[in-house]
Amino acid sequence: MKASVGVYAISVAAEMTRMEIQNLRVYERRGLVEPDRTAGGTRRYSPDDIERLHRIRQLLAAGLNLTGIALVLELEGEVSRLRSDNESLRRALRE
Repeated sequence: MKASVGVYAISVAAEMTRMEIQNLRVYERRGLVEPDRTAGGTRRYSPDDIERLHRIRQLLAAGLNLTGIALVLELEGEVSRLRSDNESLRRALRE
């Protein structure tokens, strides 16, 4: 199973992350997480989404508000992309 495929219902995701269902909906509205949707509109959270929700929980515990969390997640994503690009360039130079 790919880590980006939504498989968990919102109630399961809430239980896995020890968060309230209402909070998961807020995080989606704020763009912090984007669960898949079934044809009927039911949210389905992927393992990647669950990992991201755990990260949100950590950042909340550290005292960040949702705006700060959005910025941190964006910057972490950018750092990850840059590291991947850097590694690809290093491999290309070695070849």
